[in-house]
Amino acid sequence: MRKKIVAGNWKMNLAYNEAKELVNSLNQYQYPNQNITKILFPPQLYIQQLMNINSQFLIGSQNVSQYNNGAYTGEVSATMLTSINCNYVLIGHSERRHYFNETDEILIEKVKLALQNNLNIIYCIGEDLIQRQNETYLKHLSNQISYLYNNINKTDCYKISIAYEPIWAIGTGLTASPNQAEEVHAFLRNEITKLTSIEIAENTSIIYGGSCNAQNAKSLFECANIDGGLIGGASLKTEDFYKIINSL
Repeated sequence: MRKKIVAGNWKMNLAYNEAKELVNSLNQYQYPNQNITKILFPPQLYIQQLMNINSQFLIGSQNVSQYNNGAYTGEVSATMLTSINCNYVLIGHSERRHYFNETDEILIEKVKLALQNNLNIIYCIGEDLIQRQNETYLKHLSNQISYLYNNINKTDCYKISIAYEPIWAIGTGLTASPNQAEEVHAFLRNEITKLTSIEIAENTSIIYGGSCNAQNAKSLFECANIDGGLIGGASLKTEDFYKIINSL
């Protein structure tokens, strides 16, 4: 059975006291469905401190270096993350691709090092508004997913979940309709089947990451191929994030 995942990507938000307060307030809630994997991705500065106070959520890293060690000022390696018992990492988020010029070639190096260090990966892919409007988005997504799976061992596929981010729906207030999101999730599962196997595809969690909020989460999560959400701004609001988790 595929993992159900709800992950909160805090991006570059919250001072440390605010971060602690948010985690503590989230931990005050009861989460009836124990089969949901709940993850928080705070700024890297807070990872270990939040792991020490947290009980109901896994703590992951928003980024990882494509290098294992060396003269790379400001970078954090997969080895370092593993050494503090961090076990999830985001790779390929659209903001990393856009603002930091991270190409598929760079991202696959990150993936390989993360896998070598036994990290679970949420790998992000998605199309921009132009690709959506000119109807080349499925080809674009196929290229992204193919590059990933053609460059890793099939035995490692079980440590990777996919996050579909329609870039045109991130931070814009726009959201893909459930039908639009389900079309892409079903397409991606079929692509993974062709690239790997039916077994791997049916056990790969594919989560939605485009302005999912407390109002639309339930209708999105009811779709057959949507296994949860990568939540941005709404994950910074205790009550909203709690409602999203319980929508799954």
